[in-house]
Order: sequence, then structure tokens, then C-alpha cells
Amino acid sequence: MAGRIEDYALIGDMQTAALVCRDGTVDWLCLPRFDSHAIFAGLLGTEEHGFWRLGPAHAADAEPPTAARRSYRGDSLILESEWDTPRGTVRVTDFMPPRDGAPQLIRIVEGVTGRVPMRSALRMRFSYGRVVPWVHRHEGRTVAVAGPDSVWFDTEAETYGKALTTYADFTVAPGDRIAFTISWQPSHRQPPPLPEPEASLEATEDFWREWVEHCTYHGPYREAVVRSLITLKALTYAPTGGIVAAPTTSLPEDIGGVRNWDYRYTWLRDAAITLSSLLRTGYREEARAWREWLLRAVAGDPENLQIMYGIAGERELGEAELDWLPGYEGSAPVRVGNGAAHQLQLDVYGEVTEALHLGHMTGLARNDYASLLQLKLIRYLEDHWQEPDEGIWEVRGPRRHFVHSKVMAWVAVDRTIKLIESGDADGPLERWRELRDDIHRDVCEKGYDKERNTFTQSYGSQELDASLLLIPQMGFLPPDDKRVIGTIEAIQRELSTTDGFILRYPTEGDHAGVDGLPGDEGAFLACSFWMADDLAMIGRVDEARKLFEKLLGLRNDLGLLAEEWDPRLKRQVGNFPQAFSHVPLIDTALRLTASGAYGG
Repeated sequence: MAGRIEDYALIGDMQTAALVCRDGTVDWLCLPRFDSHAIFAGLLGTEEHGFWRLGPAHAADAEPPTAARRSYRGDSLILESEWDTPRGTVRVTDFMPPRDGAPQLIRIVEGVTGRVPMRSALRMRFSYGRVVPWVHRHEGRTVAVAGPDSVWFDTEAETYGKALTTYADFTVAPGDRIAFTISWQPSHRQPPPLPEPEASLEATEDFWREWVEHCTYHGPYREAVVRSLITLKALTYAPTGGIVAAPTTSLPEDIGGVRNWDYRYTWLRDAAITLSSLLRTGYREEARAWREWLLRAVAGDPENLQIMYGIAGERELGEAELDWLPGYEGSAPVRVGNGAAHQLQLDVYGEVTEALHLGHMTGLARNDYASLLQLKLIRYLEDHWQEPDEGIWEVRGPRRHFVHSKVMAWVAVDRTIKLIESGDADGPLERWRELRDDIHRDVCEKGYDKERNTFTQSYGSQELDASLLLIPQMGFLPPDDKRVIGTIEAIQRELSTTDGFILRYPTEGDHAGVDGLPGDEGAFLACSFWMADDLAMIGRVDEARKLFEKLLGLRNDLGLLAEEWDPRLKRQVGNFPQAFSHVPLIDTALRLTASGAYGG
């Protein structure tokens, strides 16, 4: 059985990522890309669907021991786990070197004290656990082959096969270092080069140290901010600049339920807000690469802007269900692909335009096509902003006039007006000023409930929506506007959990709610960070700080956050780690630091 979501560590090479549990088991790894088929899919099934356990030997009928300690080596993505056993202490170092060739997952076992019996158990199952590969020896190396894929297993330890699994039993004493490596290669090509684990470890540590040195944030929350930045960097697909929302699929928002989605794609919204955080902490190169990715993905067809694309800009992300996988803790179906790709979400135009605007304001080198794209997006909005859409949360119910979508349409027009006013683009300035005013008036008249003094989820509805917290952050209304304060207080009353965290919107238990799905979900962590931001903006800075630090306490021992927090089960839920949780963490830390609202 897979561990709790927060029991996992992330390692990766900026092209794919693996999740390593506290007991030393790799339960999730897709090769060679984030969105490739998994060769270890035990996270969404059982050991029969693929895993790699490396740790102290244990009795066959006993649970694998969990590490007594684990941490990342400094500001890096190199995981170090230590076990204390009756026979001594052992350390395992897990990492994936940033690559210019075959992707590798390297695991180095090191004896610390005593003599510790160890075991490596490697069970590769291709195509999300469905295909048993042909495992054989080739010139002294172990290779697993199935169709177009091959995975090469290299170690100095003696290995043997049993029950369609490759084992190595060995003992380590102080100073012993034994490395294990798997490398992926297309099966029609020559074998990948023999790995050099120690040299790769040194190079990986150098990479992360040099990357973190560019961070311009040195405030009181630096540890949390840097770990979040490293996580966001790990979710960036280096060859193209695309940023995945998370490296996993189908980790449930409601354990045992159907709210299970594939997040291994680039949502324009998530990527745009990620870029805003990277830009404000000194990372212009990532912003430039994402802007180039965006221009390639949208090229030639901005009128049909999708809400998400593949990490190389692919447009077709057809959704399918993997019925041979039982799902994480029985949460089925397991889905790959995402059918929401072709939804209409008008807010995306605002997020993309805001990201381009921020890049322009922070001195990112001018790109004429980026400005042209921005103008084309506004021309589209001129004709379509009054249409209903599926909204920020990708509801699978009927389209509505979501207030947040209209607000972000206003943002798109506003930022484009600023671009024209700066002299860096030409456009119908007066016409678009009128458009900006029209959208603003429409929202304030149709999306605001005067009796309750709050904006609502959609025109004419009674429901609230946490995305309304972005109204002051986007500059649609000033923080001291009574309608803004009323909305913040209404969301606190109606969408707050007993822990004080914020739900996205009301759900309806066993009945289909506003999103067209049965079941409930946890508190959406991004929304809770938004609430902390808003509280700081309206002067309730002590309350904002307390909420922020409470949210920091939800991170796992390695500083990682999933998408949501289940207030009933007191555990993380949803895909993991989630960019949309780590980005607002950074944003709120920056705001609180600027306001001086932090303890001690």
C-alpha cells in the first residue's frame, strides 16, 4: 500500500520526477518525461504495478522500516534518508542529475555505523503497471525492455531475479558506498553510457547551489520560499520552458472519491502565476523560457487559446481511464490526459496578459511577437467577454458568468492599456478604455450582492467562491473598498473550515454540486494563502501572519505541499507537490515581509 501523500519526497531532473516514500520506496516515476507512461505506478495501485525499494533488510512478513531522519542536502533536490537499526545506521542518497543525455535515477547507499544488511527490490512495470518487461543481461548490465522503452540497471552489488523482481542483498559497513542507477533509453538505440554516480552527485549539488544563489529574497521566510522555488524549478520541463502543475496524476482531492485528475501538463494559469513568483525572486531566465514556450504553443491560433497544453506545446490531451489501476487508497478512476483542455476559461486571458505585463515591467527583453499576441488576445475578449464559461476551477457543470472570469478579462484589458500607454505597442486606446470601464461596471452591477455586501461566484448566484479574494490583488478594486472587505469577511464565514482554512466553493457531498461532481474536497491551499494576502492588504496583518504560519505548518517534513488539506483526516490530498500551492506561499511571504508582519 502506498504511503500518505505527505510521506513522499520529490526528486527530479527538470524533465521528469520521482516520488520517494519514507521507507525508501520509489512508488512513482514516468520516463523520459513528466507525461510519459510510469514505470513505477505503485502509488496508484499495488507493488504489482511497479516500485523500487532500497533500505534495511526486513522479514518478509514485516512492514519495511521507515527512515528515522530525512532531509534535502542543503538547498538542493538531493534527498538523504537515514535508518537506525539494531545493527547500525545507514544512509541512502537519492537524486536525479540534470541531464543532457539519458535520464537517470541514482541511489547511493552509505554505511554510517555498524554493519547493516540491506536489500534493493526493483520491480519495473511499463505502461502504468500494465506491461511486464523482458528483463535480461547485456554485457554485464541488467536491462528491461518493452516496446519502445528500455531501462538499464547498473550496480556493483550482486543481483538476482525472483518473482519477476530484481533483488540485491548486501551489507554495508562505515565508509562503504554502493551505488544503484536506472537509466532510460529508447529500446532501438545503443545502451546508454555507464553511469558515474559520484561525479553526478557532485555536479547535481553544484547545479542547485548555483541556481539558488540567484534568489533575491532574503527575508524571514527564506527557508520556505527557497524550498518552494526549488520545487517550482523541478516542475519546469527544461527543454521547452513549460511548467507542469504537478508531477502526478489522480492523487485524489477526496480520498475514495472520483475527483482524480492528471496534472502533468502546463496550465496557462498555473504557469503564469509561477512565472510571476520567479520573476519577483530574481529568476528571469525561467520567465524568458516560459514566454518562448507560450509563443510557440499559441502560435498562429491565439483566438483558440487553450487553458492547458502539453509540456512541449501539444494541444491534444485526450482523457482516458486506466481501469487496471485501483487508484490511490481506492480512489478511482485513475485518469491520464485531461478533458478540460478545451474548456472555455476566460480568466486565462487575464493571467497570461498579467504574466507578460510583469515580464515587461521587470525588464525582460522586449519580444515584439509577445506584444502582438497580447493585442490579439484583447481583440478576442472584445467579442467574447460577455459569454459564460467554465471558470477557474474547470467545473464540469453548465457554463456560468463567473465573476472571477470577468475580473480577469478586465485585468487583460487593463494591462494591455498600460502596454500601449508605455509606448511599446499600438492599439485603439480609447476604445479599450471604454471596454475596461464596461467590464468593471458589469461586474459591479451583476456580480455583487448588495444585501450581503459580497461579490458572488457568478452572476445571479448566492454561492461564494474563494477566487473572489483576487479582486484586490489584481487591482480591480482597492483593498479598503467596503465591497472588498465585505467579500473577504463573507468568505471567512461561509467557506472557512474549522481549522480556519479556505474551501474553493461549496460542494454537496454525495450529490452533484456546482462543479457537476459528487463528493467533497479539502481546503484548497492556494485559496488559504490568498486569504492571508487579503488580510494583510486590509490591515489585519497579525491575523494574516498567523494564518500564513499555520499554513506553513501543513508542509511535510521536507517543505512540500499537495493541492489541498483534508480537515477531517488531517492530511494532504490532491496531486503532489502542487505548483499552485507553492506559488502563493512565495507571494504571501513577500507581502508579509514587505509589511513587516512576521514574528520574532
